[in-house]
Amino acid sequence: MDNKYSKYYSENGLWEKIKSVSKSAGSKVVYAALLLFYAMKDKSVPIKTKLTIVAALGYFILPTDAIFDLTPLIGYSDDFGVLLFALSQISASITPEVKEKAVRKLKDWFGDIDENELLELEDKIS
Repeated sequence: MDNKYSKYYSENGLWEKIKSVSKSAGSKVVYAALLLFYAMKDKSVPIKTKLTIVAALGYFILPTDAIFDLTPLIGYSDDFGVLLFALSQISASITPEVKEKAVRKLKDWFGDIDENELLELEDKIS
């Protein structure tokens, strides 16, 4: 993961991005971002791993990326790809507690969610 995107990361920026795109990006994209966020907050996660996470979340927050986010259907495919790549790189840091926090937050925002979609995402990163 290219750390040049790290400069775009901030916790407030992440929450604002998620708030503004959650419905259009969908629960899988938001879940991927939340898994990364909660893994980064875990004190046991090594600094090198956190740098990968910050770079991926910075890319997600970046308003101008490879595919314009407002493009219907495909606008978040590059963001999702970057988030998935980062998750695959740090999968050992995705603990049951991290998953639980991410699912809880996702349910707060989306209400009922298709947990099979989340399991599909988890299968891709393990």
